[in-house]
This record gives sequence, C-alpha cells and structure tokens, in this order.
Amino acid sequence: MQMQKKVFLLLMLLSAAWTGAAELATGAVRALNGGDIHVAEGVVEAVRQSVISAQVAGRITQLAVKAGDRVKPGQLLVRIDSQAAAQQANASQAQVSAARAQLEVARKDLARQQQLFQHKFISQAALDQAEAQFKATEAAVRGTLAQAGVANTQTGFFTLSAPYSGTVAEVAAEVGDMALPGKPLLTLYDPAEMRVVAALPQSKVAQLSPSSAVRLELTTLPEAQRWQQASSVNVLPTADAGSQTMQVRLALPAMAVPATPGMFARAYFPLAGDKQSRLLIPARAVVHRTELTAVYVVTLKGQVQLRQVRLGKLLGDEIEVLAGVSAGERVALDPIAASRVR
Repeated sequence: MQMQKKVFLLLMLLSAAWTGAAELATGAVRALNGGDIHVAEGVVEAVRQSVISAQVAGRITQLAVKAGDRVKPGQLLVRIDSQAAAQQANASQAQVSAARAQLEVARKDLARQQQLFQHKFISQAALDQAEAQFKATEAAVRGTLAQAGVANTQTGFFTLSAPYSGTVAEVAAEVGDMALPGKPLLTLYDPAEMRVVAALPQSKVAQLSPSSAVRLELTTLPEAQRWQQASSVNVLPTADAGSQTMQVRLALPAMAVPATPGMFARAYFPLAGDKQSRLLIPARAVVHRTELTAVYVVTLKGQVQLRQVRLGKLLGDEIEVLAGVSAGERVALDPIAASRVR
C-alpha cells in the first residue's frame, strides 16, 4: 500500500503541465478497428528468379559474371567448349552439300527419262522408277537439312545468356568445371519485383480482413525502410498437409534500399473479429520508471504530461494501450527529451 502511494505521488509530481513542447517529435494514438493482429514470420523472395543451367555437356571455358553483378537481357553469362559441336555442324553441312549434289543428279536423270519416254524409247515402268528415285533423293535431302538444323541449333546451347535484366545471386561453377544438362551454374533474380512469403494457419485465413492493410517489417533494413505496406495480398489455394498452414504472398513496393532474397521479414495480418477498437502507440514512446509505465502526452495547448498507461501486446514498432490515453492524442516519441521540457 505504501509503495502504491509513492508511485501515485511520483505520478502527480511528474504530471504537472510544462510548456515549450513545440519542438518535440510526436506520434498519434491510433485507433485500430477490428479484431486481433496475427504476426507471422516470413522471408523475402524475388517474383522472378531463375536457375541457369546448361542443356548440353561440356567444359566451361568462360564465366562472364560474378555474384552481385547486374546484367541486361542477352548479356553473356557462361560459355561452354563448343569445338565438338562446331565440328558436328560442319560435318552436317558437308552432308547437306553431298545430298544436294545427289538431288541434282537425280533431277537430271529424271529429265532424261522423261524425254526418252516421250519418244517411246522406254516403258512406263522405267519412268515410274526414275520418278521414285528422284522423290527418294529429295526426301533424303530434306532429312539431311533437318539434321544440319539440329546441329546448328545445338551450337547455340554452348553460350548461355541472361533471359532478362536482373542481378546474379550466386555462381555455382568455376572455369574448367564440367557443365551437365540440368546442373545449376548460376542463379539470377529480378530485383524490381520482390515479395514476402509467409505461412498463415488455416484458422486465421478465414479471419483475414480484406479491407485492412498488411504491414511488413524488414528488420535488417535502415529505419526509414524498415516498415512497408504490402501492395497486394495473395493467399495460395492449397494448404500444407503437415503444418496445416497456407502460403501468403505479399508484394513489396519499390524501395530506395531494395530488399534481397532470403531476407527475414515479419507480416502483421489484421483479423476480422469483434469490431472492438484497439489503441496503438509507437513503442518507443513508452517510458519505464521503477514500477511506473507511462508516456508523455503533448496536449493541444503545447503542454507535456506524464501519464500512466496499461499496455497490451507488442506489435512490431507499435504497442497496444489498454488504458491511459485516448484516440487522437499525441505522445512524445523521445521520452528523454520530453522529460526536459519546461
């Protein structure tokens, strides 16, 4: 009882009005209408990310990029030894030349057989045989041309280029390594479109408030970029059988300091509930003195008052206030500076 009296006297002493608070930075007591807020941990990923691998086997002769490099569409990434493929393409081209020569011989032979048939020097069966030989040679030429086209196309597989503008996230090979079909060589992502992926329990998905904004906390970014608002919310239609959660994709807006894939994030989902109004204040406005938890309230007249509050759940950079302040009031964001105001 005596300790409570001391706390009360301390509160009465410190709650005297002081003037000269115009220069104090303040934050508003914000009213949150609706249900609870569910906090989910997530990770940042790129909307467009590609693992670049080879389609053919060969020795890597050139790596034109390293991790962290920015690339443009069509820029050279990896070059693979194509000597054998080039020789195969040359051999196929030689076969095409030979087949075309045979076709020319067959065409001339058919023309001679047709002239002989007109003068009735050969039978119809002989002419039919000449026409069949010409058509067979013509088909063989088309087959040889197709094989040459395949060989020429495969020579392009030995040079890997950037499919879009992006950043090289990882290079998993070195010059001299053996490239194999499907073996990852490097990873590329587009930093222009990023998102946060979080898992939300199925029981919470039905309570999502579609009209409320989802706040995102990127803890490793500078203070000015740390808090973002998701520009879109996409709940995937399937659930994980083991965890009974559903994946939620939260699009990040464009930022001065861009997020990177793998970065830790927190998502704050407003849930529809009892429609009760909850009061939130900036967490840094709270001051703790022995057994006293309070905030400095700046009145409309520019006075600063120390007011005891009862706190609820911590929600990122904000904290719920159960008693002590009203919606619309302003609290000092720097309690130390506020304590010095006279």
